[in-house]
Amino acid sequence: MQRTDLTRPSAVVFDWDNTLVDTWPVIHAALSRTFEAMGHDPWSLAETKARVSKSLRDSFPGLFGDRWEEAREVFYATFREIHLEGLGVLSGAETLLQRLKQDGVPMAIVSNKTGSFLRTEVAHLGWTGYFAAVVGAGDAARDKPDPAALRLALAPLKQPIQETVWFIGDSRSDLELAKAARCTGILVHPDHEQVASLYADCAPHASMDRLDNLTEIISAIRKPA
Repeated sequence: MQRTDLTRPSAVVFDWDNTLVDTWPVIHAALSRTFEAMGHDPWSLAETKARVSKSLRDSFPGLFGDRWEEAREVFYATFREIHLEGLGVLSGAETLLQRLKQDGVPMAIVSNKTGSFLRTEVAHLGWTGYFAAVVGAGDAARDKPDPAALRLALAPLKQPIQETVWFIGDSRSDLELAKAARCTGILVHPDHEQVASLYADCAPHASMDRLDNLTEIISAIRKPA
């Protein structure tokens, strides 16, 4: 679904996992090993996709209680072993980044993936040059959906948080961040029923919309101002 009244962006900030790259298999495998090590029943892949949105430091205490730091070490050790090998680029992602760069639109990343892992993945794909800032979990005082991470990402761009800043993501925390920051939030997600539920829950403001895939964003950005 594509709107016809999106304002051309002064900057575009992306989520990372499952917005530009496909990392669900890696996240699921690392979580499964962590659950097993902690004596929990692992989630299904569908449950992982539905439940994972917050950063580890915000989600693990609720999942593992007093043992959350032990669980964190298991997760990190597993993730470090497999995350680059399992990293997949989503269709249209690099074309979109190239088009934005050609059009002179500044870009950044704000993710709930640990910052060191995030920057390693961006560098692994050879994409570091696309982004003025790459902000991960732990880099700002608070993680997404708190606007602190977005403010940190926009600082090198010398951009205030405003409606002409697009935040593009795939999850609840992305919608919540865009709502809290009052920028334009765009959810890229093909499941219209699930998206409708997220929108109802997050009660977004009028500057939010959803698109089915990254290719649709290229058309929206290429419109005349």
